[in-house]
Amino acid sequence: MRSRAGGFAFAPSPAADRAGEGEAAWNWRIVLLIAVLPLFGQTFHYMKDLKPLWALSKAFPLLSLPLILPVLTRQHVPLVGGWLIAFLWLVLVSSFAAMFSFDQNYVLGLTAQVKLLPMLYALSFLGLLLLVRPTSKELLLAFGLCGVLTFATLFLLWALAPQSWYVTSIEYGDAPLLSADDRGNRIRMPMFFAMFVLFALYRRLLAQPEWRTGALVGVALAIVIGIVRTRAVVLASMATLALVTLMAAPPRWRVGAIAASLVGALLLLQVPYVQSAFDTSSASGFNVREVTAAKAIAFLGQDPLRWLFGVGTITSLSTGGLATFFNHYFFLADISWLGIVFEFGLVGAAIMVFLLVRTWLFARSVRRTIDSPAVAGMQDYVLFTLIQSPLYSTMTLQPGEIAIIAATFVYQSIIVRDQGMGTARKA
Repeated sequence: MRSRAGGFAFAPSPAADRAGEGEAAWNWRIVLLIAVLPLFGQTFHYMKDLKPLWALSKAFPLLSLPLILPVLTRQHVPLVGGWLIAFLWLVLVSSFAAMFSFDQNYVLGLTAQVKLLPMLYALSFLGLLLLVRPTSKELLLAFGLCGVLTFATLFLLWALAPQSWYVTSIEYGDAPLLSADDRGNRIRMPMFFAMFVLFALYRRLLAQPEWRTGALVGVALAIVIGIVRTRAVVLASMATLALVTLMAAPPRWRVGAIAASLVGALLLLQVPYVQSAFDTSSASGFNVREVTAAKAIAFLGQDPLRWLFGVGTITSLSTGGLATFFNHYFFLADISWLGIVFEFGLVGAAIMVFLLVRTWLFARSVRRTIDSPAVAGMQDYVLFTLIQSPLYSTMTLQPGEIAIIAATFVYQSIIVRDQGMGTARKA
């Protein structure tokens, strides 16, 4: 039976959910999840301004490895095995390729792929859930509260941070939390949990049109557009909301909702910093990305093996890295999918697309049994990642985000399966 609930909570069944049909009660499980979710979601992974949390985030994939044991000892765990195989392929093959491409030994090549370690959160976060056993309501409430805290932090920083905190002289490749440039004052806050809240609220609005929910969606969008000012996030979020409207809006007002989305998109394109996403002048930095793309294609050359399996990358322990090797500000993230093909090959790029699509499809199968605005919003974040990928490569920069979404949906499926087995035994 398909069960529904409003807000951020749902219950697959009374037997599977200790909270029953009521709201999730505040308890140690929720507190624990709120404490560790930012680490699993890589919230602090690039916040060098907060060095202790940044260092903990970098070490956390290894610190959380023992949590994988409950997953490895459990039979019939779907989806996450594919994440483990994909992780091993991407790390081992690219490190081997880098031996020949950049004349570095295999161990150094492995250190270049530490950025992929958060892929293992698909297993370790699932292991934590199997040990802690939160209810569905408690788990989604923790995700939602992390998102609310993100929005609250953004607003407080915007309202209270003095202008002297905003960095105006930024070294290429650096990304301070607070900066001021041609877009104005910006706050580079990781938006994983915040976007989850936005998508969950929008799903609730589509299911139950109500002015308070609409106002919250408007406030969330205003913060994303007016404070965060990240073009990839803004454009991808609007495209995601438009697609969700097309797929999920009730037929009686779908045309109006789509028309409103188109009007919103046209208005958004009038914002100068959003327009600059399509600027090909040197002032936008497009020439740097263009040169990077040209050098990457030239380095891959006409060797089909390089195109298929990639050439790896230079370890971060090397001074200068790819920038020194190519005598250019060479950042693979600047060229997104081409950068992935450069490092991991067409096979590696296909593996990453497969993980995203497989996770989205698995989420859809889970939603056939249990559903709520929050569950749908989490699935929408996978769609958002796919849409954003031509501009920002989440799968190499922050793979932990999709990994813990995969773990969450697997956990939901396990709850439903275990509850069904318990019902069968009673019968």
